[in-house]
Parts: sequence; structure tokens; C-alpha cells
Amino acid sequence: MSMLLQMFTYPFILRAFAVGILVSLCAALLGVPLVLKRYSMIGDGLSHVSFGALAIAVACGWAPLAFSIPVVIIVAFFLLRMTEKSPMGSDAAIAVFSASALAIGILVTSLTTGMTTDVASYMFGSILAMDKGDVILSIALSLAVLALFLFFYHRIFAVTFDESFSRATGMNVDLYNSLLAVLTALTIVLGMRMMGAMLISSLVIFPALTSMRLFESFRAVVLSSAVLAVVCFSLGLTASYLFSLPVGAAVVVAHLSAFLLALALSKLRLRK
Repeated sequence: MSMLLQMFTYPFILRAFAVGILVSLCAALLGVPLVLKRYSMIGDGLSHVSFGALAIAVACGWAPLAFSIPVVIIVAFFLLRMTEKSPMGSDAAIAVFSASALAIGILVTSLTTGMTTDVASYMFGSILAMDKGDVILSIALSLAVLALFLFFYHRIFAVTFDESFSRATGMNVDLYNSLLAVLTALTIVLGMRMMGAMLISSLVIFPALTSMRLFESFRAVVLSSAVLAVVCFSLGLTASYLFSLPVGAAVVVAHLSAFLLALALSKLRLRK
């Protein structure tokens, strides 16, 4: 108990909680429509694109977040169009962007700065090392993502379940799909420092999959995903502090435990 109380006396821990909870909320809320629309792997593709952009920014001495955010948003638009219209299929299109961006990032890193602390933190996550500028930017953008999601909640719900009907009623489906892509891109870039390119997609996928095992309505799944995101991140960060574990891996294990528990409960409920 004394260690837990002492944990909250460190400013970097408080910053990590603030950023982590907000980014986890963004990822969980966006994860529900992405999983239902079978776009969940876009998060993995964008995380690798973000790593490539961040590696280039570090090599050139540019501000990593300021450079990577517009790059990832542009790629998100391309991925959205390719998943809808490309003859190669959505999974192949995402794999092409993902592997190419990751390879470019590794090549740029090896030819310039080498695997510096900055590059490694974006690859594997280092939320405890975020500086004040990154924290302020992350909190501001996370609040903007949450506000936009809540404001357009009903329209996102409509295009998630029936694009054809939404289009027939006069709704601009392409606009809201593009909004979803932009919000996802922002969330992925913000979450890179927290989880790293290798694990950030888990924040998008796990809360939605876990909640879908317990609830059936869209609203209940969204609310459950939000709660799970906050609880699992808090547990992961606490376990990381107490047992000297990597934060990203601890958060993913917390989500995996919740998913397995929900899977067991759903199977038990079916048997009854």
C-alpha cells in the first residue's frame, strides 16, 4: 500500500496516467466501429507507418509528433480508399503499407542515427519518458478526438451498421468514414509513445472484442470498452511500477486477461 501511495507522488507517473487513460479511451471508443467494420488491422498498419514517419523525423531533427501526424492521416485516407476499392483486398493493402513503412523506418534508422533512445521508445513504448510538450499535445489531441467521437456518435453508429441505408437517406458516408480514419490516425500516433509500434493496435482491438463477448447493443459495447480501457491501463501501469515491467506489455497482458475472463463468462452463460 505504501508503494502505491508513493507512486502517485511522482509527477511523471501522474503524467503517464493522464495521457494513458485519455489515449486508451480514444482507442477503445474508435475500436468498436473499426472492429465491426472489419477495419481493425488498419490500426496495426498505421502504427508501422507512424514508426516510419517518426524514424525519418528523428533522423532529420524534426519534431516527431508534428511530422508524423499529417503523414499518418494522409496514409489513413489512402488505406481507407484501398480497403473499399482496391482489387487486392483490405488485408493485403494494409500489409503492403505496414511492411513497407516499417522497412523504410528501419533503413532510415540504420543509415542515420542508429537505434537511439528516441527511436526505441516509439518502437517499444516509453510513456514514462514523455516530456511536458508531448504530454500537453497528447492531452489536447485526445480530448479533441473524444469530443468529435461523442458529437458524431449517432452518425458513426449509422455508417458502422448499414452504409447502404445511410447513403440512401442522404448521409455523407464517405465523410464519416474519413472522419473515423482521421481520428484513428491521431490516436495511433499519440499512442505510439505509450505502447510502441508493436503493441498499439492492441488498445484498439482488445476492449471491443472483450466487450462484444459480454454485451450485444452498440452503446453497451462502447461504454464497456471505455471502462475496460481505463481499468486495464491503470492495472498495467501499476503493475509496471510495482514489478519493474515494460508498461506496454503489462497493459496488453491486462487486456488479454480481461478478454479470456470475458470469453469464459460468455461460454458459461451459453451453457446455462
